[in-house]
Amino acid sequence: MFTSNNNELTRNLKHDGVRVGEIIAYRAWRVIVLPWFESNDDRLHSVAMRDYVWYSDKPASGDVRTHGIYSFRDVIRSRHEYGYDPCADGPLLFGKVKIWGEIVEHEEGYRSEFGKIVSLDYGDPDLLEKFRA
Repeated sequence: MFTSNNNELTRNLKHDGVRVGEIIAYRAWRVIVLPWFESNDDRLHSVAMRDYVWYSDKPASGDVRTHGIYSFRDVIRSRHEYGYDPCADGPLLFGKVKIWGEIVEHEEGYRSEFGKIVSLDYGDPDLLEKFRA
């Protein structure tokens, strides 16, 4: 999993000048479900950064030297595969993201400058239908 030690290492890495196109990776998004008496959020959020909203019509972005956009190399389909705390609130949706810009490769995946949702593939069927529309 990604750790703050990776952030420290990244600050000291020399850029090799290698350029690639977009990479397809995998990640999860949190759906925040509010109590019945509050209006629901109706947006996808980052799992770790609860206040970060992912919009379907524009890319997510982050500075790879601090946080960036995290994604996995291999498909993830469940909280267990994601390594997410099962006691945390809100259902998760899983899918593909294309990443580009400055990218740092980690053991299990990537941290990128930009990311955009390609597809939502796994999770609660009702939520998938709602967020695919």
